[in-house]
Amino acid sequence: MNSARNISTTLGLGNSKFGLICLSSFIIFLLLLPLFSSDYLLYVVMRIAILCLLSYSLNLLLGYTGLLSFGQAGFYACGAYACGKILLGGASLLPGIFIAMVVGGIVAIILGYFCVRHTAIYFAMLTLAFGMMIFSLAEKWIKFTGGDDGLVGIPRANLSFFHIFSVEMNKVPAYYYFVIIISLVAIYLLYRIIHSPLGLIFQGIRDSEKRIAFIGISVKKSRLACFTIAGIYASLAGALFAPLEQTVTPTVAHWVTSMDPIIATLLGGMYSFTGPVVGSVIYFLVKDIIVRITMSWMLILGIIIVILVLAFRGGIMGFLHLWLFHRWK
Repeated sequence: MNSARNISTTLGLGNSKFGLICLSSFIIFLLLLPLFSSDYLLYVVMRIAILCLLSYSLNLLLGYTGLLSFGQAGFYACGAYACGKILLGGASLLPGIFIAMVVGGIVAIILGYFCVRHTAIYFAMLTLAFGMMIFSLAEKWIKFTGGDDGLVGIPRANLSFFHIFSVEMNKVPAYYYFVIIISLVAIYLLYRIIHSPLGLIFQGIRDSEKRIAFIGISVKKSRLACFTIAGIYASLAGALFAPLEQTVTPTVAHWVTSMDPIIATLLGGMYSFTGPVVGSVIYFLVKDIIVRITMSWMLILGIIIVILVLAFRGGIMGFLHLWLFHRWK
């Protein structure tokens, strides 16, 4: 089990020539996709990219620090509502995204102060409670959130920078490039964080928090840093979601929304950096297909997820890493 975890943790797309070729090909494919695809396909890819960011925010807590959170939808909603309000106020896209991330970070620091004092089931229940508080606030704070109707008519504001340049985001391909570039940069930055000394501290807390405390590192402060980064990434996902859908309702803050990144992460493999990407693609596409086929999509989707989780222990990427390890051993 430890060998499997080490393989999954250390294996990255940039660790081999083959991995670099795959990564480059994937990025080129994403950048060329608008040239030969429909707007709907671009919409699907954007939704998957947003789910990837939300899944990475969850996996930073679960896979790398050992903390299960049921409240990521709360930060997702903070980012969506903050960005929506800023854009409805007439601001351009970049300030809306930036302010949404700041709001998500501040909320994460405040809630994290209470959550990181606990672990295991107590941490999970606290995040669930705070997440449902944000959901209730989104429903009741009608003057700010619009209540059950939500924020409607959120514009895809122009991408401008101090009047130096301005790019219209109304067309789907333009906003697609913005979402993809932001997502790729964010994922790369997270990769650097995970492989930095701070990331090693997170993984050390996951494996043995007593050893981390013994060498003089504050476990609570490190958890709070992880919780804050995860909140910022979740709010970034929400900020990208608001202009895409051009509406935000309280359902984005519901605990059911928090289950999407958990399922995607478990499907892909929480000990692999590429796991959230693979899991998000599979989960979103399978869910999208089943919803079109049957009204009982939740039952069918649940059965498929159970089969996948039981068949691929450690997630799809974890299973693949083990298979390659035994094949080339």
